[in-house]
Amino acid sequence: MTPIPVLRPDMPSADELLPYLRRIDQAQQYANFGPLCLELERRLAAGCAGQADQPVALTTVANCTVGLQLALMASVDRPRVKVLVPSLTFPGTVSGILQAGFEPVLADVDTTRWVLTPEIARAAMNRVRGIRAIMPVAAFGGALDAAGWDRLTEETGVPVVIDAAGAFGNQPIGRHTVVAFSMHATKALGAGEGGFVVARDPDVVARVRRLSNFGYMSAGGLISDIGVNGKMSEYAAAVGLAALDRWPEISAARRRLMTTYLNALADACPEIVVQERPVGGVYSLGVVRLPDRLRAETAAEYLASRGIGSRRWYCPGIYAHPAFLSLTQADDHVVVKHLDQHLLGLPFHLQMSLADIERVTGALQSVLALGARGRTGVAKATRSSGPRGSHLRAVV
Repeated sequence: MTPIPVLRPDMPSADELLPYLRRIDQAQQYANFGPLCLELERRLAAGCAGQADQPVALTTVANCTVGLQLALMASVDRPRVKVLVPSLTFPGTVSGILQAGFEPVLADVDTTRWVLTPEIARAAMNRVRGIRAIMPVAAFGGALDAAGWDRLTEETGVPVVIDAAGAFGNQPIGRHTVVAFSMHATKALGAGEGGFVVARDPDVVARVRRLSNFGYMSAGGLISDIGVNGKMSEYAAAVGLAALDRWPEISAARRRLMTTYLNALADACPEIVVQERPVGGVYSLGVVRLPDRLRAETAAEYLASRGIGSRRWYCPGIYAHPAFLSLTQADDHVVVKHLDQHLLGLPFHLQMSLADIERVTGALQSVLALGARGRTGVAKATRSSGPRGSHLRAVV
């Protein structure tokens, strides 16, 4: 039985990288916004501007967590203020807030998109005094309502920094929002490691750029703000450029994979709920919500017995992590606590075949049927059942 891993990065090959690596050799500049980094920024900005009705400003960073940290520092004019953030997120989101010197306040998410919404944020701001910034998260790559967040900023004056780590190709750039993307190897657009920050306001992005270079106003000049070493290297930019060369092919393949998966799940497991997110988006994760009678840990154990990987992304929520127990909570996290028990990340990568998808959905179908008999029945089936599914053809 061939294992099916939950993720398998799809990165540029050595041959695809070689022309860019030779350019680094020729220029002999390896950091500090070299020629490859500048080219990557231009190409990324052009792609992001395609989703907006006016140009955007963009700067690369070493990783998305640093990008979130610096975007907050560049957007908020008061030190050590409270920042509202959803409890359903990767710990790096909250780490970025803390590293920026601010105080995270944890909030619940909505029931269908699994994200912090402007409505939830308004309610939290009425309950918790002193919230002066908001960091919503484009959970699992699903785009947030940039126009809705723009309206909240216009009504309240509170800046919004969007954690869109896995949402490149999906998340629009609003009039007021600042958006941080990741280029980690597991993302649809991967550079191994890296990220970038985008906004309509060029002054905010320029400040992020200075902060990522220790706060230097100019090369060898004076420090304007206390910053960090958060720049992208030329080598990461080379991988990013090679990945962008492949983006039309990769984005189309990921759309086909998602369509195939959704159809298979609808046929085999109609009880399973998928996240409400834009149709036709480019996604790097396949996360589902299991019915109330089946816990994610039980399904994960069952899938593992058949050589099928899974992962419980963002679960448990931030509220339950020992490192974050002292953080202020804006509400009781009713939705997040429910999702903690029932969200499960399924194998989702471009090396999956149709047979792999059939094997995953067939195993889910079986564990759902066994789940009606309780955990004992599932445990017995886990020990005794064999593999199923047959090889058909590649999805992409």
